[in-house]
Amino acid sequence: MAAGGVLDPRPVVRVERQRDGGVDERAEPVSAGAGRWPYSIPAVAQLLREGLELDDLTVLVGENGAGKSTIVEAVAMAYGLGAEGGSVNGRDVTWESESPLHDSLRLVRGGGAPKWGYFLRAETMHGMFTYLQSSGPEQDFHSRSHGEAFWDIVTTSRFSGGGLFVLDEPEAGLSFDAQLRLVALLLELADRRGAQVLMATHSPILASVPGAAVYELSDAGMHRTRWEDLAMVDHRRYLDAPERYLRHLLE
Repeated sequence: MAAGGVLDPRPVVRVERQRDGGVDERAEPVSAGAGRWPYSIPAVAQLLREGLELDDLTVLVGENGAGKSTIVEAVAMAYGLGAEGGSVNGRDVTWESESPLHDSLRLVRGGGAPKWGYFLRAETMHGMFTYLQSSGPEQDFHSRSHGEAFWDIVTTSRFSGGGLFVLDEPEAGLSFDAQLRLVALLLELADRRGAQVLMATHSPILASVPGAAVYELSDAGMHRTRWEDLAMVDHRRYLDAPERYLRHLLE
């Protein structure tokens, strides 16, 4: 419940460490760099120590292996979504590769917030398309490009109301113009009462969505920052002189 007795419309107000429920405490280090994966990831260790409040739109960025996908997957699973994507009602499993982090998390829910949710992740989307086609009267996703099929999902009733919408690297398969369209969709979702977005991305375009809480993950953990201060945004200098960057790589 928000200050003043007003119900908080956010499906997830805060993510924090689960302190009961049979979690193996030995697997969760107090400091980064200790223990086994995924608890050895600095951003994961920090999440368990300090927790994380989710805004209407929260974006995680960082290099490969920094923990972005691990964290959004764990939040999605703690919310009741399948590790391979889909809604709160979806349970498609092709290969169990998820981390146990979701068992270590507790989600503080907003009072009266919608319980609906949907998880889209690039690396398992092909399997999710197959599952949707085999389980009901759906469009033929596999006859369309990845980007077209993605839009078939996000422009249906699955994304029409409130709830928690988790996106893991949704830029895969999307053109520049399509990413701009997705920014507009994210803004529309974030402005809708009771809708909340948590996204991991490598795209400076998607990370630029106005009003988002942007966290950069690294070997030092995770910290909130401004879009213009992100390392991946600074890399746009490559476009000004690609030959200069490539010369250093070739050398």
